[in-house]
Amino acid sequence: MTNPGTKNKLSRGFTLVELLLAITLMSMLLALAYGGLRASTRATERGQVILEESSRMRMAHQFVRKQLNQMLPLAYEQDDEKKERKLFEGNRSSIRFVGPMPGYLSFGGPQVQEISIVNGEHGQALVLSHALLQGFEEAKLYERAPILLIDHIEDAWFTFLGVDEFGELTGWAPDWADTETLPKAVSLEMEFEEDVILEWPMLTASVRIDSTALQDLAGPQGLRGTTVQELIKQRRNQE
Repeated sequence: MTNPGTKNKLSRGFTLVELLLAITLMSMLLALAYGGLRASTRATERGQVILEESSRMRMAHQFVRKQLNQMLPLAYEQDDEKKERKLFEGNRSSIRFVGPMPGYLSFGGPQVQEISIVNGEHGQALVLSHALLQGFEEAKLYERAPILLIDHIEDAWFTFLGVDEFGELTGWAPDWADTETLPKAVSLEMEFEEDVILEWPMLTASVRIDSTALQDLAGPQGLRGTTVQELIKQRRNQE
């Protein structure tokens, strides 16, 4: 015969305290699971942002280098009376020159190009403006909004390598005074804002011109081209 007291103990359910403990433990487990899931999602999103920023930086770096390498010794301004012409203008924050453009950006022959560092919506920005060389007027450079190459820049600056009046290579200068000649090389250094973890590889590009011009510039020993490359390598090794 079953003891009534034993029957009551077997049929007794959970107490309120036990239910509260179970709910609390379940809430803690769910919170931990949600926190881990959220952290994983944030890491994935952050990784995607880094990949996109890295891709943009690499594309901008390659584009600027290619345009500098393809610079042409063509005048975009000319004063016949003074016998002056402009092939290249450059300072710390801007360069202007003539060169071909990629087909997906323009057509119609050589273009006057201006690559400059300006204030943008997200810090400073590297932008490109361009206009046809034929019938060029400065106002045509700014008829359209400039093409954004990269932004979130803290600081950026161009420097230039040239030759002196005796044909000897000079050091790197922050301004280009002789607008009637092309520099031998152009460098672009850049620092991003603190929240951008990427670093801009120092861009140092030599100006490629035709072989006849290279012979004229080579000097009596024909070694200037090699010296330019050596100076560029030294500058890159300073990173």
